[in-house]
Amino acid sequence: MSIFGKNKSAKSSSALETASVQTAGNNCHPFRNLGGYSPLVEANGRIYRSLREGVPIIDSAINKIVRLMGGFELDCGDDKINEDMNKFLDYVNVGGNQRGIQSFVDNFMNQLLTYGSAIGEIVADEYGFYALYNGELGCVNVKRADDDLSLIFCSGHMNGSVPFKYQDRILFSVLNPEPGEILGTSLLRGLPFVSDILLKIYNTIGTNWQRLGNLRYAVTYKPQGDGMDKAFAKERANQMARAWKDAMSSTDTIKDFVAVGDVKVSVIGADNQILDSEIPVRQMLEQIIAKTGLMPYMFGLSWSTTERMSQQQADILTTELKAYRRIVSPIIKKIGETYLSTVGVYRDVDVKWTDITLQDEIQMAQARLYNAQADNILKEEK
Repeated sequence: MSIFGKNKSAKSSSALETASVQTAGNNCHPFRNLGGYSPLVEANGRIYRSLREGVPIIDSAINKIVRLMGGFELDCGDDKINEDMNKFLDYVNVGGNQRGIQSFVDNFMNQLLTYGSAIGEIVADEYGFYALYNGELGCVNVKRADDDLSLIFCSGHMNGSVPFKYQDRILFSVLNPEPGEILGTSLLRGLPFVSDILLKIYNTIGTNWQRLGNLRYAVTYKPQGDGMDKAFAKERANQMARAWKDAMSSTDTIKDFVAVGDVKVSVIGADNQILDSEIPVRQMLEQIIAKTGLMPYMFGLSWSTTERMSQQQADILTTELKAYRRIVSPIIKKIGETYLSTVGVYRDVDVKWTDITLQDEIQMAQARLYNAQADNILKEEK
């Protein structure tokens, strides 16, 4: 049955006996049912969110990956149905504050890259499919079904997890899951340690500039050897302090500080050398950028590169983006097929992604040109 209760064409019963997964680990815990629920937000989810807030290059990298994935259209093999389906999905309600399936997929990918898992929902009523919703991972728990293949999504309330009524409407994807694990792996895994070092360097730079950029002075007064000078050393020091404070606090006019005796004025910390942070900061940024799979020049970093190296990096990035597309394509396909089922059409839907870069089109055009020239040369030789 479809998620709205409409039957598809009847399928013949299989001769094979239905069985659960045989290679799944057996949980011998006496309270397996209580321990089977997994919250969709791991303990380090807050850390990943803080990384995006504290390190701008990480936040920029995730946003760039989402934008570089490009757009798409759904195709079921019929032009008229395709037109109606894509038109509906281009304006479908998404969470009440956005429109279009592209907005839903962008938010879905943003969540997937940050936390390693993403969840959404197809919202429907008695009239059919009318909205998409990006769910909150913290409000959902999940556990494996008895066959160890299917997943059961439940509410994440403190008073107990209750399975959702319409399980087929849940849209769930994971990024690079470990074998046997329900949740995926965040793109930011491995970056907290590196980012912590980077933030310490930035914080130290700010502290040093706060101390040394706003100059502080040390005024030293040494009394002379006679008894009068030593007897009134405290009073003279207080007079110098008041005079120095008056001279430094003046903003309208420039005042000079005049003192009698052995008085020395020096800048606090002027003789200390601030450590060069360029090399360690670049080392940390290299690790972060390598984890994202993007090129340094996309962040405005003018690191040395060559045209050949830049082309190879673009090819690697294209492969990365296609891998992300493969992860989210089943979700898009499910949305399209759900819409068709509400209008009484039961067809398979394919996701047609747009080309990632114009550079690929240029290279393909050049390849076709070279092949055509080669064919003409072969014809002339014959």
